Amino acid sequence: MTSQQPRTAPAGLTPDGIVTVAIGVADADGLAAVSMRRVAQELGVDPMSLYRHVGTKHGLLDLMTDAVVSDIDPVATPSGDWVADARALMLSARGTMLAHPWTAAAIKDRREPTPATLRHLNALLEILRTGGLDVALTHHALHVLGSRVLGFSDDLFDDAAAEQPAPEVAAAQLAFFTRELPRLAELAVAATHEGGLGGCDDDEEFAFSIDLMLAGLERRRQGLA
Repeated sequence: MTSQQPRTAPAGLTPDGIVTVAIGVADADGLAAVSMRRVAQELGVDPMSLYRHVGTKHGLLDLMTDAVVSDIDPVATPSGDWVADARALMLSARGTMLAHPWTAAAIKDRREPTPATLRHLNALLEILRTGGLDVALTHHALHVLGSRVLGFSDDLFDDAAAEQPAPEVAAAQLAFFTRELPRLAELAVAATHEGGLGGCDDDEEFAFSIDLMLAGLERRRQGLA
């Protein structure tokens, strides 16, 4: 359903006003719901009037992504501990991504990073370099951390939306795993998560992964690994 009033009433038809409304649509209904027609309806204007301000839909998506990444809080005062500062910056990025969960898909669809993304990466690089990592190790760190730099990660399996099987089906699956795939069965039984191997606490797993990576990078920086 399209509301009769815009989610936000910007002062005039401006790029910032259009982007704000488009972000509201994406937050409420997902990235697929964002179209020039939908955003124009929310603003109460003709769709063609948007193109003059934000270009094509791809241009609008770029501006939306850039606006969200710009909201990531930087590490205002370095602590002197590069690991703690890098961790804080990535957890800040994760908080922003969780507030706008569609942004991860928009970022992955882009070929080139937006200006705000480049500034965010530069802030992280500053933390790594002033923390004592040389250029080569900093380069490796970016590859190791991957999308976690921007607060999200690509898991091996995405079963967050998977429908849970009926109890008898689940029992049969567990029996099969126990017989044919014992290590998977062991993990499934030991896990405290709902379902077979899914439904994990994504925030906990995200923090665990960056802690492990940062600890390894620190050991390598010290020449211990």
